[in-house]
Amino acid sequence: MVTAKDVSHAWTRIKPHVLRTPVLETDVFGMPLTLKLEQLQHTGSFKARGAMNSLLSMDVPKAGLVAASGGNHGAAVAWAAARLGHRARIYVPELAGDAKINLIQSLGADLVVVPGAYANALEQALSYEKDSGAAQIHAFDAPGTVAGQGTVMAEWEEQGLMADTVLIAVGGGGLIGGAMAWLEGRRKLVGVEPFNAPTLTQALEHGPQTTVEVSGLAANALGAKQAGRICYDLARATGTNCVNVEDEAIADAQKRLWTALRLVVEPAGAAALAALLSGAYRPQKDERLAVLLCGANPAASPFGPAKLQ
Repeated sequence: MVTAKDVSHAWTRIKPHVLRTPVLETDVFGMPLTLKLEQLQHTGSFKARGAMNSLLSMDVPKAGLVAASGGNHGAAVAWAAARLGHRARIYVPELAGDAKINLIQSLGADLVVVPGAYANALEQALSYEKDSGAAQIHAFDAPGTVAGQGTVMAEWEEQGLMADTVLIAVGGGGLIGGAMAWLEGRRKLVGVEPFNAPTLTQALEHGPQTTVEVSGLAANALGAKQAGRICYDLARATGTNCVNVEDEAIADAQKRLWTALRLVVEPAGAAALAALLSGAYRPQKDERLAVLLCGANPAASPFGPAKLQ
């Protein structure tokens, strides 16, 4: 199981490479909220943290790296590999969308677009790993990945986080897993998943081997069919649970972040806020709330092809 000590080591390791993303206090949504703007991280998501930690804590073989991704993890691995001088092959499903595909290509990785969903990309990545000897960088269920993602919460607490409860979108569970590892139950965490991709929700109800069919607005980022075992074990240990939101609520939160604050996020980046705006999560009176905005790579970029930060 990943621990707070692992996150602390990861934080020391990656600090010279990642951005310290800002925090915003606002009441524009009718309640006091603290927002962590992790969509401003390198490559537009928190994934840069886990990718960089993984690469810095391993011996990369001559065959280089391989990763399967819905898009953001692939971009992060491509960015970290380029920064550290390694070869990388990235497998993504077609549903990743043009913005994420263009971003990965701009970072110089060998990109393979696969028909189907994330699971299909992972299958091909595992086959390539076996045939080539490249090192697999898992998107969410590897200690290096989870510890790296946990540095978001370590950094946020350094910035003076005062919240009782933090809402975090869940795909495979790397991000919330890292947060659980760091916090060790000191704050309440609430996972937020679309009804169309209730991966951790179903795992907690039916067991860690449970798989789900995924679809919908945020499927290219929150589209893992099975929750990571690291996340599952941490959720059981800390009593962390999930709420589910409709695609319409995610789209509304995404739009309201733009209209009220001029923040561009992808659907997955708006999912945690959607839980509050839709009433899927109903806070107690005087409960101090924080929301992690995790990604800024919507399917269609209003400014043309994505470029390296």
